[in-house]
Amino acid sequence: MKYYSTNKQVPEVSFEKAIFQGLPDDNGLYMPKTIQPLSAEFFENIHEMTLHDIAYEVAKKFIEDEIPERDLRGIVEGTLDFDLPLVEVEKGIYALELYHGPTCAFKDVGARFLARCLSYFSRQSDKKATILVATSGDTGSAVASGFLGMKNINVVILYPKGKISKIQEQQLTTLGENITACEVEGTFDDCQKMVKEAFLNLELKAKYNLTSANSINMARLVPQSFYYFWTYAMLGRDRDVVISVPSGNYGNLTAGLLAKRMGLPITQFIASANANDIVPSYLRTGQFEPRKSVETISNAMDVGNPSNFYRMNDLYGSSVENFRSEIKGFTYSDEQTGKTIKKVYGDTGYLLDPHGAVGYLGLKEYLTTSDAVGVFLETAHPAKFLDIVEPIIGEKLEIPQRLQDYIERQKVAIEIDADLEQLESILERL
Repeated sequence: MKYYSTNKQVPEVSFEKAIFQGLPDDNGLYMPKTIQPLSAEFFENIHEMTLHDIAYEVAKKFIEDEIPERDLRGIVEGTLDFDLPLVEVEKGIYALELYHGPTCAFKDVGARFLARCLSYFSRQSDKKATILVATSGDTGSAVASGFLGMKNINVVILYPKGKISKIQEQQLTTLGENITACEVEGTFDDCQKMVKEAFLNLELKAKYNLTSANSINMARLVPQSFYYFWTYAMLGRDRDVVISVPSGNYGNLTAGLLAKRMGLPITQFIASANANDIVPSYLRTGQFEPRKSVETISNAMDVGNPSNFYRMNDLYGSSVENFRSEIKGFTYSDEQTGKTIKKVYGDTGYLLDPHGAVGYLGLKEYLTTSDAVGVFLETAHPAKFLDIVEPIIGEKLEIPQRLQDYIERQKVAIEIDADLEQLESILERL
């Protein structure tokens, strides 16, 4: 499989080179040259298939013969060694719980797959790499966990000071070994801008063999498409399915769009946003206008210039009408999010996290005019947001042991400004 840049100013590359480079040298994003549909036989049998078998068949379309079958199956099985349950919250409305992995967030899926792919290719060539990643919350902890202790790979994580939850911070600042955490004076957009600047500095990129674990990396998007197929497999046949995706940087939604291009019969996607409503605003006005992000209680979605918009724009041929044909956009305030967490918990006993609550709201609004089956993505365990969720419901939450283990460790982070020279000085120490 060949991958091209959305800016189309550099040669096509292999899957291996695309994931090691992370970002093309022309500041575009990598996309597969062809999105190959899965066979009719696959969809006939999908409801009887295991998650691992589904994931292998999907991954093979993006990787082809670059990773042999035995190794690719091992990567898939190692990535998905936890449950992805579909829970009925109320009649016709389901939560796909993506937080049963080691860091209690959906990004475990993408980070673990990427780590295993990079490790496979590194073993073949003894190639060393430095993973440079910006995080608005859950990406950093998932990447830190996924790459911890991996030979030939160092990880540098940039996160905005004071703008992620305490548990999220503990998860990415307490591991040590090959993981370095940088606490940046600024926003997530500042962190993401530093990552892009580093990748566009070709001398710097080559010197440290930089690659990314953000959703700018194709090996993050490929595995996120797995669970859209798994959702359809669990729901059964002959049902119109609508999926609401809590959206910040839009990697999760883009993975769903790739799945649809592969033949997955999703009737409608919903981009559910907080106050950082860049894409819903684009769907309303036809104008894409990035802006400075604002803080909300759904902090992992606090993104003012979503990278993956440019992948979606490429898929849709830069046509807002094409966007509108498959995506509806809604936006919600912190007040609406908090009230929804409280109401759903009181009515059903199901506890939403602040991001899942935004997804639930978008789904409910859409379903006022549709009788489809609705699924929203629950992207993180509510216990990762104790300071938000506990006051809303007036109860103490039980913290999963895998999160509790992080709380008592000592934080180690390097404080820096949003400055590329300061970042380079850290890279030199690795």
